[in-house]
Amino acid sequence: MTTKEQYWKYTLIALIVFMAILLFREYAPFLSGFLGASTVYILVRKQMFYLIEKKKWGRSLSASLILAEVLLIFLIPCSFAVWLLIQELHGINLDPSATINVIQKFADAIKEKTGYYVLSTDNMVKAAAYLPKIGQIIINSVSSFVLNSVILLFVLYFLLIGGRKMEEYFYDLLPFNNANKKDVLREVDVMVKSNAIGIPLLAIIQGCFAFAGYWIFDVPNPVLFAFVTCFASIIPVVGTMAIWFPIAIYMAISGDWMNALGLTAYSLIVISNVDNLLRLFLQKKLANIHPLITVFGVVIGLSVFGFWGVIFGPLYLSMFVLLVNIFKQEYLDKDR
Repeated sequence: MTTKEQYWKYTLIALIVFMAILLFREYAPFLSGFLGASTVYILVRKQMFYLIEKKKWGRSLSASLILAEVLLIFLIPCSFAVWLLIQELHGINLDPSATINVIQKFADAIKEKTGYYVLSTDNMVKAAAYLPKIGQIIINSVSSFVLNSVILLFVLYFLLIGGRKMEEYFYDLLPFNNANKKDVLREVDVMVKSNAIGIPLLAIIQGCFAFAGYWIFDVPNPVLFAFVTCFASIIPVVGTMAIWFPIAIYMAISGDWMNALGLTAYSLIVISNVDNLLRLFLQKKLANIHPLITVFGVVIGLSVFGFWGVIFGPLYLSMFVLLVNIFKQEYLDKDR
């Protein structure tokens, strides 16, 4: 390669990297939509190929049908969950005086047990300062979710239209030999499917077991707290304990010691073990993932990728380990 050709090559690489960084910075708020589209594409790509290659349907018709399917699969459960949540929230007594009385009694009970008064002036000022931030976070989260959902469907449509040609294009861009390319793509396929299927399934099952415990031990609004427990199951290390433990403490401070102890025992024995057993079962059935990769992957993923970090966090960490192994096999082991 001549000096001029090397200049062209490295200048082109520099331009590509520079433009990629600019594009990433501008489209970072929509990253969840792109990642979501990629996840759903991996799950439905074989269905698209079946409709096009076996049934001989047109690409647009097949892609539109799958989009409708994806929309219904997500829309119906989400709509039902939102409706259920609204019904439960309507059942809560939002009378200001009654709410203040409950908070006051709870604060007095804590002071009686611990000597610490949570409703002191300093604490109230700090709490008041956080309220606008919490409201802003909720509004931003809802608007971001709606926008990224639209982007997900839009991008997914063109991924489905691209099909095998698009896959071949990206396959050629991978900087590996054919054997390593297959290893990388296999890892991506397994990790995405295992997390995209396993995490929602685990959350739903844990929510059902949590509802049973909340109902048995007279937890107020068991459906609402079970719904929240579903989402808490994705939190690394702490998981569902972030929900049932404060509830048990509240019940104990309120004087309902029997139900508080019963809920604690049920949660430790049933809910926590269901989590451990299901994770072990799903890992064997879907992917043999090391627990540390799952835990630290979710921690990294949630901060970097948002909601989709529960899928792409472990994938990112697994890919890092795989790339290190490829480098070792290709360049270090051969020199021995």
